[in-house]
Amino acid sequence: MYTKYYSLAKKPFALTPDPSVVFMSETHQEGLAILKYGIISKKCFLVMTADVGSGKTTLLQALVNSLEQGIHLCLINNPILHRDEFFSYIAKQLGLRWDGNKAMFLIEFGRLLKECYQKKERVLLIFDEAHVLPVDLLEEIRLLSNLEEKGQDVLSIFLVGQPELNERMSDDRLLPLRQRIGIRFHLDRFSLHETRQYILFRLRHAGARHFSIFSDDAIAEVHQVSQGTPRLINIICDHALLSGFSESKPVIDAELIKECVEDLHFPGEENALPVPKQAKPDKIYLLVAYAGSVVILLLTILVVMEMLPATRDISLLDKVLPDSLLQYLHFLR
Repeated sequence: MYTKYYSLAKKPFALTPDPSVVFMSETHQEGLAILKYGIISKKCFLVMTADVGSGKTTLLQALVNSLEQGIHLCLINNPILHRDEFFSYIAKQLGLRWDGNKAMFLIEFGRLLKECYQKKERVLLIFDEAHVLPVDLLEEIRLLSNLEEKGQDVLSIFLVGQPELNERMSDDRLLPLRQRIGIRFHLDRFSLHETRQYILFRLRHAGARHFSIFSDDAIAEVHQVSQGTPRLINIICDHALLSGFSESKPVIDAELIKECVEDLHFPGEENALPVPKQAKPDKIYLLVAYAGSVVILLLTILVVMEMLPATRDISLLDKVLPDSLLQYLHFLR
């Protein structure tokens, strides 16, 4: 609808990821390099986390498109499966036989690993949305690595998900799995500079003839309300272009962005848009901090009591401090 008005060949901010148009920010470049390193270096387990809408699935697609020959891939992007469904899916993706018998699957999987070792090939298992995996399936994933004989190093397992994955992995039952993780990485959201570069990148690939469609103030407003989340940037900019067309505005300004955000705001939502919430401080940390503050306050009161002649007789520090330090406190009064 608005493409002709803004001289665009197509909609620049479509929500569906396009593997042929991938903006690689600095953190995305680092993330892709780490994923590739996880394969090359033969790391068995790799964990990557990212806030919702930060582009981790798009990054995985870029990785898959860059894989060389000789890598047997199984990518699971919907891991909410029962155990038998889980093994059935892996078997189908890797071309293994599955008749509902887990023991036979493990034999087949072990045979595949041996064949790949002999052919100098590799097996790569990627579990997207791994933060929703139940503990028992995470344990099944760990046990798959036990089928690899010593010295083979042909199996790599990537667990990719939202930051809640770290909480799930903290379960005591998953200690053996945590000890096997060779690489951890968190995919950051865009900075203001990266947000600007991202918007210009999408406009360029949509055939824009000029790149002043969004003013600098508008881009700054987009970054502030989206907190650098690519998916939200797409939603805001697409809505802004539609509103700009309906209001006959050739340039999107900050005021129009604010209007669009108001339209997109969910009733009852704490923030202007559904951005990831900041992690709450750990309860134990809060208790320790509170206890430390109380101790410091009590020590301060005792020191003041020791320095004042009127309260020195009821001071408790004379029982724990040496005489030399007490005399110094008396001197300071």
